[in-house]
Amino acid sequence: MIPIGRGQRELIIGDRQTGKTAVATDTILNQQGQNVICVYVAIGQKASSVAQVVTSLQERGAMEYTIVVAETADSPATLQYLAPYTGAALAEYFMYRKRHTLIIYDDLSKQAQAYRQMSLLLRRPPGREAYPGDLFNAGIRPAINVGISVSRVGSAAQIKAMKQVAGKLKLELAQFAELEAFAQFASDLDKATQNQLARGQRLRELLKQSQSAPLTVEEQIMTIFTGTNGYLDSLEIGQVRKFLVELRTYVKTNKPQFLEIISSTKTFTEEAEALLKEAIQEQMERFLLQEQA
Repeated sequence: MIPIGRGQRELIIGDRQTGKTAVATDTILNQQGQNVICVYVAIGQKASSVAQVVTSLQERGAMEYTIVVAETADSPATLQYLAPYTGAALAEYFMYRKRHTLIIYDDLSKQAQAYRQMSLLLRRPPGREAYPGDLFNAGIRPAINVGISVSRVGSAAQIKAMKQVAGKLKLELAQFAELEAFAQFASDLDKATQNQLARGQRLRELLKQSQSAPLTVEEQIMTIFTGTNGYLDSLEIGQVRKFLVELRTYVKTNKPQFLEIISSTKTFTEEAEALLKEAIQEQMERFLLQEQA
């Protein structure tokens, strides 16, 4: 959806309690087995919040490839100001040894506050302000607002298979959000508009994700293909997530060749498409029978 390529940076901004840290920690979890060293820099947070993040990473085996740099809320402003530089130095150490690194600063607005505090004590103009909020959708988890979230490199950071299935997804979701706002004021909508709204609601539903449960690229491709090709249109919105969880399990067990093709060729081949369509139809029949029972 919002691809981040190696060598790129991505700013996550939004209101409190909308899941910004969760997006960042899920990114760390997703690096498992990818030969990436992750550095998580916690600036000005409560010690209990940092402990929670570390516990979450430990439980999922992510601390084996993760370094945590923490300057908590009770640390002096000077140390909070220096924390991101410490994180960057550690990441650079591995970078110069030809290792890939991912570094997360959580969060730089606390560093900006510490910088302003230091500037006032040193009688220097600080020259920077806090970051704006409000770019997150508070009603959805992950609370990412598709219409205004951007990637610096777009599809160049995606594997070919993902480009093939997800090309239209972002546009469709942005159009759906506009249409949804318009539909609130319209009393009677034609069939095509109703269908577009129904599809958009299901696409939004399939993107909802449990915290600390990232999906592999193969699973993402499978999920997005199912939604963008209308296979979820016949289901009630409340059934969408349950069906997708069961579909992912079904494909792993009964169509492992699909996962092998995507991981080895990085392409959504005709064979992969045929296997996935077969799996969707088989699982849909099973699912509907279960629901009726």
